[in-house]
Amino acid sequence: MAKEFGDGLDQAVQKAFTRPAPKGAGTQMRYLVKQLKGTKSAAEVLGISQRQVERYVAGQAKKPRADLAARLEREVKKRWQPQIRAKAREKVATTGGIVIDVHARLGYTGAPMDSTDEARIRHLTVALPPQHAARLFDAQQQGAGETTLRQLTAEALKEVYFQDSGRRAGSLEEVQINDVLDLEFDL
Repeated sequence: MAKEFGDGLDQAVQKAFTRPAPKGAGTQMRYLVKQLKGTKSAAEVLGISQRQVERYVAGQAKKPRADLAARLEREVKKRWQPQIRAKAREKVATTGGIVIDVHARLGYTGAPMDSTDEARIRHLTVALPPQHAARLFDAQQQGAGETTLRQLTAEALKEVYFQDSGRRAGSLEEVQINDVLDLEFDL
């Protein structure tokens, strides 16, 4: 199953955490209730009843269904160590850049002589400069969807990998990323 771009960015930032996020369902639920300031808002975020949230907080329920466990873990990690998360994003966007490791079908279009007949599977590991990392994280913070994040990543690969920062393939117009087999971002 292909990973999503937003999840990849989140996982990259999570590598900067100084402490592990809560693991057990009860601990995760209590943390989420505290962060969201109540069981009602936690229930809304998770898509379950307020009473079910209260059962986890009280320790009466211990093993959530797989889909609920995944949502719970995702929501906790989304809120875990916000200051460290912000510092990691700031560092990447100003000085460090971000590395993308993508295995996907990549194609491009350009002037009539430069177009490819069809996209091909490529495995690229490319260090993206800070300005591209900043664009990706800014878009994610503003709620951009997967399509936008994929497009921004394709534009970054176009400039950095295919055009080598303006040294080649000047007539290249667009890069497409399709059929993502594997994707990982690293700080």
